[in-house]
Parts: sequence; C-alpha cells; structure tokens
Amino acid sequence: MGGTLAAIERGFQQRQIQESAYRVQQAIERGDQVVVGVNRFRDDEARERPPTPADRPRRRAAPGRARPAGPRRARPRAAWDGRACAGSSDAARGDEQPACRRSIEAVSAYATVGEISDRLRAAWGEHRELITV
Repeated sequence: MGGTLAAIERGFQQRQIQESAYRVQQAIERGDQVVVGVNRFRDDEARERPPTPADRPRRRAAPGRARPAGPRRARPRAAWDGRACAGSSDAARGDEQPACRRSIEAVSAYATVGEISDRLRAAWGEHRELITV
C-alpha cells in the first residue's frame, strides 16, 4: 500500500476496524460469542430489592452554612495553641523536630488542616510561579 500514511489516506485501517466490529456483532447475535447479560445469563425479570444506603439521597448542608464547632470547642487550648500550632511554626523554621512530626502532634490536639497550613505558610511563605517574558 505504500506505508501507513498511504493506508490511512485510502481508509484501510478504518475499514478493517469496521469489518472487525461487524463480525464480532454478528457472532454475538448468533450466540457464537457469549456476552454475559447481553446474549446469555440475562435476568429478564427485574428483581425488587430493598434500597441500600447508596440508593438514598445524601443530605448536604446549605451553601454558607457554618459547620459545627464541637471539636474546636472541646480541644485543650494550651495543648493546641502552644505545643501543636507553635510547634508547627518552630519546626517549619527548622528550629526543632521535623515539620511532619509536629503537624501530626497538631492534628492530635485537634488543630485543623487550615490552621496548620496557616502556620506553615507564615514560616515558609507561598509558592509563586515566576513568569518571564
């Protein structure tokens, strides 16, 4: 045929794909090729089943609705403020233990991801991509 480009221009590959798909479809319709649920082992009667939790609609909070502050109110303030969040800042500056270990301690003291991230941003700053023209 003169190579792949010539075969594409003449429609050879497309024709081969179409013919192959046609042969497969014929085999399925004749029953020579089994497709479970299509031409064999079909369940023609729809069975009634009890609804599962996945079938039930989920309740979502209205946009702008405040989340409950229970864990924040219940957390020990001294452990959270001193050891956890301040420790994250110190670790980020390289003053003490690795930042990961201090972040785990902060989470154990019920610090939120946002609070920990704020402390790390204060110590490290934010990444800004430099665009040069």
